[in-house]
Amino acid sequence: MTCMVERSRPDVRRAPKVLLHDHLDGGLRPATVAEVAREIGHELPTYDVDGLGRWFRDSADSGSLERYLDTFQHTVAVMQRAEDLRRVARECVEDLAADNVVYAEVRYAPEQHLRAGLTLQQVVDAVREGFLEGEEAARRDGRPITVRQLLTAMRHEARSREIAELMIANRDRGVAGFDIAGAEAGYPPTRHLDAFEYLQRENAHFTIHAGEGFGLPSIWQAIQWCGADRLGHGVRIVDDLRVGNDGTPVLGRLAEYVRDKRIPLEMCPSSNVQTGAAPSIEEHPIGLLTKLRFRVTVNTDNRLMSGTSMSQEMGKLVDAFGYTAADLRWFTVNAMKSAFLPFDERLKIIEHQIKPAYAALGG
Repeated sequence: MTCMVERSRPDVRRAPKVLLHDHLDGGLRPATVAEVAREIGHELPTYDVDGLGRWFRDSADSGSLERYLDTFQHTVAVMQRAEDLRRVARECVEDLAADNVVYAEVRYAPEQHLRAGLTLQQVVDAVREGFLEGEEAARRDGRPITVRQLLTAMRHEARSREIAELMIANRDRGVAGFDIAGAEAGYPPTRHLDAFEYLQRENAHFTIHAGEGFGLPSIWQAIQWCGADRLGHGVRIVDDLRVGNDGTPVLGRLAEYVRDKRIPLEMCPSSNVQTGAAPSIEEHPIGLLTKLRFRVTVNTDNRLMSGTSMSQEMGKLVDAFGYTAADLRWFTVNAMKSAFLPFDERLKIIEHQIKPAYAALGG
């Protein structure tokens, strides 16, 4: 792959993007966290907006997934009232549209937003209203974007079947799929097999966080036991690769299956470095997996904690691996092909928003 010349660097910002792995409670504006925290009396490490942003980033840079997840106690605390959920959802869409994201699936765990008396359905409704408001604002600004919800169940809790049923009840109201998240070690996806079997019977889409904080068994269970359509992160699939006698990569049975079946990998480079799943961007397995033509997609995970955006993630990959606009187009089309959106809607976005814009950029 050839290296993008310096004068083409602004094209990363202008390129259309598709985002499949982004957490609503990991993408708040620091100013919103500070403002709502003051209103509800929630204590923060600091109420200075710039300082708060730095605190989130520094705390997430520990190299530990568990400590990374601890930062969410503050964002979740300010997302308990319907008006706050609606605001956070609206601002999320506005921020993504400003970064030229044309399609996004944003996930969150409804069960974490019940402290102020909301029901699960009221949580979903508030987020839906915020997304719709954000989409309308983006259209007025000339940056059309489509955003769908993914409902997440926490893998250390026991509400996955209930959240799966909530997903099905709202599948025609802006909810595209289901997910489980949280610390992987000690909480295998098979603990939630009832929820996954129910979703399969309902012809529903779901992704599973796997192969981030835990290894190949997590990926194997997510695919072969639970039937995941996509892998959240999946970075540890490289553990099933070895170097042959001639120096070329040799795929193990599981890695070969993932590649052959075109199972999408929701890769989040900056986040993976923060949690210790990868030593650096330059050494991130995304480089090798892209060369081997796995179904790789690029994502943000948690924009607040990583201090990132889709443009920054793609820019880092350009710097590390010399990717061209054509490579970024490949990542973007991969993601759109893998979206939990009906085929005709996916095709429309590819043909009318992604391909023409990349053609103009030389991709």
